[in-house]
Amino acid sequence: MKKKVFVSGCYDLLHSGHVEFFRQAAQFGDLYVGIGSDKTILHYKGHHTLWNEQDRLFMVKSIRYVKDAFINAGSGIMDFVPTVDMLKPDMLVVNEDGASEEKRLFCKERGIGYVVLKRNPHKGLEAHSSTAIKEQLCRIPTRLDLAGTWIDQPYVSCCAPGWAITISLEPTFEVRERCGLSTSTRNVIKKIWPLELPNMEPETLAHLVFCYENHPERNDGIISGAQDAIGICVPGLCRHYYDKRYWPYRIETCEDESILQWLESHLIMIPMQPRQPGCDVVAGSDITKRKVKALAKAADDCWQAIMARDLSAFAAAYRASFEAQVAMFPGMVSPYTSLAHKAEGKKPVKKNGGGNSIKEFIDKYSALPDVLAWKMPGAGGGGYLACVVEDAEVFCAAHGEAFRLTIHRAGM
Repeated sequence: MKKKVFVSGCYDLLHSGHVEFFRQAAQFGDLYVGIGSDKTILHYKGHHTLWNEQDRLFMVKSIRYVKDAFINAGSGIMDFVPTVDMLKPDMLVVNEDGASEEKRLFCKERGIGYVVLKRNPHKGLEAHSSTAIKEQLCRIPTRLDLAGTWIDQPYVSCCAPGWAITISLEPTFEVRERCGLSTSTRNVIKKIWPLELPNMEPETLAHLVFCYENHPERNDGIISGAQDAIGICVPGLCRHYYDKRYWPYRIETCEDESILQWLESHLIMIPMQPRQPGCDVVAGSDITKRKVKALAKAADDCWQAIMARDLSAFAAAYRASFEAQVAMFPGMVSPYTSLAHKAEGKKPVKKNGGGNSIKEFIDKYSALPDVLAWKMPGAGGGGYLACVVEDAEVFCAAHGEAFRLTIHRAGM
């Protein structure tokens, strides 16, 4: 009699990697599959499945390597326990990503074999993962801050009120982590809505995301700026007015197609190294009334220049806004490393090579004649260089590392 072999997983985005895993596991005997229930996945991963449990059960049962499949009745990462107790398999097979000491001990207690398989694609096929597929399918926008940002923090706007200006961007490029494009807020959104934003009033949606990200039990002492949630959730071009509060007093939007197309024709981004672990861009900050007023004025000038589609004025205000940011937060360009030094009670120090490499990168591209202005998105410290150029299409054709931006419109 063949041995009973058991595997378990969600299988929400079924792909060739799953089928190859089933094929390898089935070499040990008759293969039985436990599938995470809709309720378990919602509770454990914090979002609804793309396919409900009956759809997933049908698809898994239809794979020729599978003898039978069941919806697991348990919960959490060990939701398969009731299925194992019912089926009484001879072995549990997991891939290396799903291996854990808890599972190993569970098998030892029940006298079940425990096998860990390497995650290898079938011969001739590319490796796939559900996470990577979800990212490819994900249509959640990201955001680029154009001017005035940092003023969404009350410890900045307490010196002078002002506007922050953002644009919502379609994810037509790889949205890299720790690169100034509000991936932390975007990842929070993906916990609730994995693939796309819900169809609801954008400002209300932004407020919900802001409150969810900054819930009372958050224990890292950080309040994420509202410009992240607003920049992602509010389509088009947007400015928001801050005065000693985390949430803005006013939000104004522009979805004029001629203006959005004009911005797209003059904005490009160039990848840099991500912000390094332990990077502290706030260390060494110097926030004064004069400097915050300069930041606020640059944002005012930037908005007016965009409305007039005045390229030279836009570039000047864009550059002035970045200069005002760096004057208050020099760590944006010369980042500090702080983790080890905080633990030892020492002052932060400049990260070796970090500040110089960023400065060299800026110096290289700012010297190009068709680059009119530049900044780093978000808090800086690495990530991308976002530039205003004479002609985005021409620039990207000449510089293969650069890419154009597509502004997210309402209804896209």
